[in-house]
Amino acid sequence: MKSQLISSRANTGLYFFRGKEGAPFAINNAGGGFAYVAAMQDSFPHALEISKYGYNAFALIYRPTNPYEDLAQAICFIEDHATELGVNPRHYSLWGGSAGARMAAELGNKEVLYQLTDRSDIPQADAVIMQYTGFSRVSSADAPTYVSVGDNDWIANWRTMKQRLFYLEQLGIPTEFHVYSGLNHGFGLGEGTVAEGWINDAINFWKVNMHN
Repeated sequence: MKSQLISSRANTGLYFFRGKEGAPFAINNAGGGFAYVAAMQDSFPHALEISKYGYNAFALIYRPTNPYEDLAQAICFIEDHATELGVNPRHYSLWGGSAGARMAAELGNKEVLYQLTDRSDIPQADAVIMQYTGFSRVSSADAPTYVSVGDNDWIANWRTMKQRLFYLEQLGIPTEFHVYSGLNHGFGLGEGTVAEGWINDAINFWKVNMHN
C-alpha cells in the first residue's frame, strides 16, 4: 500500500515563488476539469505575480483523482515547514481557477479543512480567491471569498457565483465579486483584457481579511 501511495504522488509537488521573508503565503490551484493540471495558465502566472507583491506563493501540482487530499497535504506541509520556508504560517490564502477554484473553496471551509487534514491547529485561510467556476455550495464555515468571472463563459455561468456570494453575504462572510464583459472561461491574469489588474483587487481583498 505504501509503495502504491508513493507512486501515485510521483508527479505531484509544490513550486515555490518566494516573496519576502516571513510574509504570508498563497497556494495556487490550476484548473483542468480534474483531468489534468493547467499550471501554465492558472497557477504559475498567478504565483509569480503574487510573489512580486512580496507574498510567498506556491503552485500546487496535484493528482486530478485526489485534488482535495493533495491540497490538504500541501497546506500541512507548508505549515509544518514554515520556518524553513520563511513563510508566516498564520496567514494564507487559497487561489484557483475552474476546478482549482473548487479546491480552494472546499479547503477554505474550516470544517472541511479540519476533516481532510485531521488537525485543528491549522488556521482557516484568510481568503479564498476564485475564478470562473460553477461552485455553489454555501456554509457558515466558508472563508471570505473573492470571485472574478467573465459573462461569456460557456462552461461556468457567472450568475451561479454571484448567487453564491449573495448567500455568503447573508451569513456575514465578506465577499467581493467582479464580472467582466465579453470574457470567457480561462482568462488567467487577464492581461490585455478588461480584467487586467484584477489580481491587485484580489490581493487587497486578502489583506483586508487577514485575521489577527
